[in-house]
This record gives sequence, C-alpha cells and structure tokens, in this order.
Amino acid sequence: MLKFQDNHTTIIATFEDFIVTVYVLIDDLYTQDAPDSVCKRRNILDAKLSDSEIITIAICGELVGIDSENAWLSFVKKNYRHLFPKLCSRTRFNRARRALLQVTELIRQKLLAVFAIPCSRYFVIDSFPLAVCKFGRARYCQSFRQDGADYGKCPSKKETYFGYKVHALITLEGFITAFEITLASTDDREGLRDLVMQQQPLTILGDKGYVGEALSGEMREQGICLMALKRSNSKTDWARPVRQLIFRLRRRVETVFSQLSEQLNAERVRAKSFQGLCTRLVNKVLAYNLCLALNYMLDENCEIGKIKQLIF
Repeated sequence: MLKFQDNHTTIIATFEDFIVTVYVLIDDLYTQDAPDSVCKRRNILDAKLSDSEIITIAICGELVGIDSENAWLSFVKKNYRHLFPKLCSRTRFNRARRALLQVTELIRQKLLAVFAIPCSRYFVIDSFPLAVCKFGRARYCQSFRQDGADYGKCPSKKETYFGYKVHALITLEGFITAFEITLASTDDREGLRDLVMQQQPLTILGDKGYVGEALSGEMREQGICLMALKRSNSKTDWARPVRQLIFRLRRRVETVFSQLSEQLNAERVRAKSFQGLCTRLVNKVLAYNLCLALNYMLDENCEIGKIKQLIF
C-alpha cells in the first residue's frame, strides 16, 4: 500500500496495478520536468503511444527481467493490451525509446527531489565493467569500436574485457544519484572527477582505486571529503576502526551492482549501438531507483534496498 502525505492510499496487488502506479508517477514527473521542445514537439498528438507510456513500458520490461525488447512487447500485447490499446510496432517503439533518452535521464535526476526519501550525507563511489562482447570476439566487433570501446581490466574478476566502464555515485541507502559511461581503460579517478562536478559538499567513500594525495587535495578544494581505502604498501593508513567502518559502509555498492547485474541484467549488452546501450542503462537505473522509492512509500520501516520483494 502506497502511503502519501495527504492520507490517500493506493493498493498494489497485481503486476497490472504496478504498471498503472509506475505510469502515474512517470507521467507526473514528465509533465513537470519535460522541456517544451519535447512535450510540444511537432506531430506529438499523432503518436500512438504517449512518451509517458513508452517510458513506463520500458521500465517495467527491465524490472521483470525480459531483456529482449521484442519478447517484452509481445508479452505486453498479449496480456496488457487493455492498458495500451494503441501499442505501436517494435521498431517504432525502439526509435521513440532512444529518442527519449535525455527525458528519461531528466526524470531519473528529478526522482529523488520529488519524493521525500531519506538520504545520508555519505556516498559510495565505484565502477563495474560493461563488456559489449566476449573477449575472443573483440577483434571482430565493429558496432561499438567507432564509439570508443576499448580494452580494460577488471581487478575483481581478474580479467581483461572489451567495452566500457560504468561509474556510479550511490548513497548509503542505495540510491544511484549519478552515473556515467566511460571507456573501459578510463581510470576510476577520472570518473570520480566527472561525477562530483558541481556537487554540493559531501563525504565519499572509495576503494583502493581512488587513492592519491593529489586527488584528495583536489577534492578538498571542492569541499569534498574523499575517504579511500589505502593500498597495502601505503606509508600512511587510516586507523583500524576507520578502515573497518569504510569497508562495512562500502558493502552497499556491491549490493547495488549485484541487483543491477543479476535482476536488471545491466551487464548483458543487447544493444546494437552506443545510443541504444545508454538508453537501456538509463532505463535500468531509473527502474532501480523507482523501486527503492516505492519500497520507501510502501513501508517506512522496510528495507528499501530489497527491490526483488516489491511485487515479484
């Protein structure tokens, strides 16, 4: 049951109820924040599906784990045609979905500002690999090579891969406040600089990939306190209680990346272009954040990070 400040409630008992709830939330955010160049563009009234419907269908498809756009649209057409009576073809849906990339990202950014979701002043930063193909096929992959895809190393998996890297800034509650896609060879510290640009003063916890006195000094000049785990050969190190605290708090980012990878298939690249890849990732992150927001509204005392237990 969704709890709102004005005491109105909405029951989510089935997946159909969930789709309707997501549509209402997305449509409200779209109406408030979509620029006039998008919502008042030429021939928009002639479209079979509204922009809010397209974003809603895309988000719900990511959440149920159907990673094939064709299979998901066929499922919607068969089971929820009464919700979307003017469902368009897959090719038109795909074009519209990619064209709404910037609007979807804007809705993701506004989501935390709209809902009164508790957020601490501590953030965790990390990155995960996004391989666009198997390593053995990398030399033959041309789809993403022209968009800068290159080789990078993943220390946690102890492997070299071909593709990109996703950097994310996450609150201790699990909300992804900012993220970006870079080349696989990009240093994690460069991703940090991009994500904290024009950010308010905050405290960021990082792993050994974010060490360096020069980087710490640069962050201090921006009003940011960077607390990164030191390498074993470092001459200076945090006190043991501080190291244990950083290590414990950083577990949240591992949980978030696990949910993105295993529940939303974030590391499975089905896109055929870089724009399609970005569109899919933005939809997955928005879907993830939306689940956390719904969990918070469902029960203020629940574990908001358990998105799998929402309704599925």
